[in-house]
Amino acid sequence: MPQQFSDDERAKVLRAFTTDGRITSMPAKWSRKLVLLDVVAQSFEPGRAYTEQEVNDVLLRWHDDYAALRRYLVDADYLGREYGSYWRTGGSFDV
Repeated sequence: MPQQFSDDERAKVLRAFTTDGRITSMPAKWSRKLVLLDVVAQSFEPGRAYTEQEVNDVLLRWHDDYAALRRYLVDADYLGREYGSYWRTGGSFDV
């Protein structure tokens, strides 16, 4: 079941943990981290497979520690990973 975040919650977390579209620090609380991860996951096109390098390139735009961010996305089921290939498996979608 997808995690749902209110617009207020999303805005509050983004104000606290991002500057100029980049993550400045990762929240300690998992629920706040999920808000950030949900936003980051929207950088990936559903149905498309990505190489690890492509994922790293996308994540580097968000945060210098792209490896940790990639691990968080996989652990939170926002990205799937198998045999060096990644794909979006979660996060909110605009309809």
